[in-house]
Amino acid sequence: MSEIKTIGVYTSGGDAPGMNAAVRAVVRTAIYHGLKVKGIRRGYEGMIHNEIINLDRQSVANIIQRGGTFLKTARSEAFMTKSGRQQAYDNLKRNNIDALVCIGGNGSYTGANIFNQEFGVPCVGLPGTIDNDLFGTDYTIGYDTAINTALDSIDRIRDTAHSHERVFIVEVMGRDSGFIALDVAIAGGAEGALIPEDISDWDKVLNHFNRPGRRKKSFSIIVVAEGDEQGGALVLEKKLTELYPDLKIRSTILGHVQRGGSPSARDRILASRLGSEAVKALIAGQTTITVGIISDEVVYTPFDLAINGKKSVDPALIELAEILAI
Repeated sequence: MSEIKTIGVYTSGGDAPGMNAAVRAVVRTAIYHGLKVKGIRRGYEGMIHNEIINLDRQSVANIIQRGGTFLKTARSEAFMTKSGRQQAYDNLKRNNIDALVCIGGNGSYTGANIFNQEFGVPCVGLPGTIDNDLFGTDYTIGYDTAINTALDSIDRIRDTAHSHERVFIVEVMGRDSGFIALDVAIAGGAEGALIPEDISDWDKVLNHFNRPGRRKKSFSIIVVAEGDEQGGALVLEKKLTELYPDLKIRSTILGHVQRGGSPSARDRILASRLGSEAVKALIAGQTTITVGIISDEVVYTPFDLAINGKKSVDPALIELAEILAI
């Protein structure tokens, strides 16, 4: 049996639907194995300011269906300093916390990794971000909900685009990755997807409008990832308007609406599996690893590889989006 007696769990970075389900799984699995759990509010910032609460079965009742994170999340400049991390460590010891479960993204993993190196606190990470850009897992917590939220919006925009015979450029989140944009473009029947991973995507959009034999269509939907090198929706609207002044072009930025809402069934199940496996990993003596699911199998990925590894969209999906846009 592991020497761990009390686990601290926290959410860090951007919120994602399913984080509450992950916390719930951590708490209930730990209790099942005879361990105590404490929640750290507002991530690393709360760790520094001793915002640490006891969690039990009742604490996590009725949260699996809630979006966001009931533990809250915040950026912490202080944790980037040695003195800030020392204060955080002192608070963990004051609360008898022996190990940590960190739910977040690359920045959160980096903080946990440094913390372990300096103080030896066992840490396990869970991939919580809507961007789906973390190495070591097929899907991240929150991604499925985010693409369904974006898809619902695009379906609604399509009704207006058709009614007014307009071209709509829809900007979705994704930072430096095109997972959301590409999946939503395919599922939403878009005529183009602009993503950071495809350097020829702008030419494909122009080819769509310039193709001599293309089908006559009075409206189009173009999906763009916020991190695409061509720019966001407003920039693209200006570019296309200059090139095609006869078209009625409008842009829409979906923004943070994609982060909110009740998590999908898939996200709840994924978060529950990962949260439970994180506790089992700590009990087994694992540390500085992330827990993910690849080909429906649980995998452990070292923090260094999870932080620095590059995850990219499937080229076959890029080709599929182009084929279906004709």
